[in-house]
Amino acid sequence: MDAIFRVYRGDAKDGEFKEYKVPVEHGMVVLDAMHYIQEHLSPDMAVRWNCKAGKCGSCSAEVNGKPRLMCMFRMDELDVTQPITVRPLQTFPVIKDLVTDVSWNYDFNKRIAPFTPRKDTKWRMAGDDIERVKEFRKCIECFLCQDVCHVLRDHDKKDRFAGPRYLVRMAGLEMHPLDDADRLEFIKEAAGIGYCNITKCCTDVCPESIHITDNAIIPLKERVADEYYDPLRSLVRKLSGKGK
Repeated sequence: MDAIFRVYRGDAKDGEFKEYKVPVEHGMVVLDAMHYIQEHLSPDMAVRWNCKAGKCGSCSAEVNGKPRLMCMFRMDELDVTQPITVRPLQTFPVIKDLVTDVSWNYDFNKRIAPFTPRKDTKWRMAGDDIERVKEFRKCIECFLCQDVCHVLRDHDKKDRFAGPRYLVRMAGLEMHPLDDADRLEFIKEAAGIGYCNITKCCTDVCPESIHITDNAIIPLKERVADEYYDPLRSLVRKLSGKGK
């Protein structure tokens, strides 16, 4: 059976969808179809990929409107009797075809205070503490969660909001029992955690099944609320001259 793919072709200035007929074979994934198009129909089509094993996060795209890793999206999950639309992540600028400029993410990452161990710490951790932060280390930075986040996608608040991926990273640091850095003011102001309204769309698209909302964002929101909106803590902060 053949499938019709409508693939976005263009650059930062302009683009359009073009149709390609691709033969479907057993075990194919969407990335295989893109490779077929490159090899047989349009060798100049730009597609970013690396491992083809769902671990590098490179082949992110929107397939039929949903952010997915193309190497993990099997063709037998799709209705091949209908055209299949493949387009680049809409939250970030297009470089060419399915390749987007995600450098904003790395620039923001540099602003986060790194892991800072306590002075004279003993490098021992309880098993529960290890399990708590281990989940956040599974992130492969595919940026599907950043793409689906309405704060970044629909409102383009990249100057005020970190997005789910970096709230996850900061949660892993804040919850680390040996970390001594204070990032709460940064999380509140620069990372703009207040913009997140807990839609859980980021959790829905995570290929590593990280519980982004429940295990990372909500605990961070609670910590910020305790620190900045609890009357007693607010009074102590004012008297000590620490922050707003």
